[in-house]
Amino acid sequence: MLILFLAYFVIGITIGSFLNVCIYRLPVGMSIVSPPSRCGTCGHRLGALDMIPVLSYFMLGGKCRYCHTPYSPRYALVELLTGVLFALAGTTYLPGINLFLVFVFTACLIVITFIDFDHQIIMNRFVLILLVFGALYAYFYVHNFWSSLVGMFFAGGIMLVIYFLSRGGMGEGDVKLSFALGLWLGWPNAAVLLLLAFIMGGVVGVALLATKLKTRKDPIPFGPYLCIAAYLTLLYGPYMIYRYWQFFATR
Repeated sequence: MLILFLAYFVIGITIGSFLNVCIYRLPVGMSIVSPPSRCGTCGHRLGALDMIPVLSYFMLGGKCRYCHTPYSPRYALVELLTGVLFALAGTTYLPGINLFLVFVFTACLIVITFIDFDHQIIMNRFVLILLVFGALYAYFYVHNFWSSLVGMFFAGGIMLVIYFLSRGGMGEGDVKLSFALGLWLGWPNAAVLLLLAFIMGGVVGVALLATKLKTRKDPIPFGPYLCIAAYLTLLYGPYMIYRYWQFFATR
């Protein structure tokens, strides 16, 4: 079992290296195929030893081998995060089509999170990928498409109402993302998704304002909190619901 989880971790950090390319290039209209990976400072094309997931960053001391300019540690963080999340998914899902779909789900969440942090946008192509693979997940794993549809329209509908009431305070991308995540999670997990996202977003937002890292006029992306909540809910939603009702049943 440990070997299997290690394999998921290795797959994850390898995919994470590709996700870094997507996060950096797609929002600015660059191809993810060409040009090949290069140092952003000196322009030197990176070799195989420069692009070993996670390890290269530490072996090179976080610097370019050629011009010695420091790299952002976020590249290694994205790779490491992807590996950990893939391995955790392997604790809930057996090997097969369902786990593959969850890997796609996780990869999309990571890309959406970091692009939203950087650019305050949620790209439609990743929402579409989530919708397509969410339908496959509902077919192969959930076997209850009505639950998936209810979850989709509940999460997306609530966010759509907030979008109109806030007069643009909530982004259109957040609404679209909520529809896609609701399809994956179904009912009642869609309610857990929104509850967790609003709690996390509220706590972090208050902390940012209190520490003056953000002002009331600064945009605070909500997509990352939806993504974090979606991953936790997909893996642990039923357990959280059970613990919630058990807590009140003993009162």
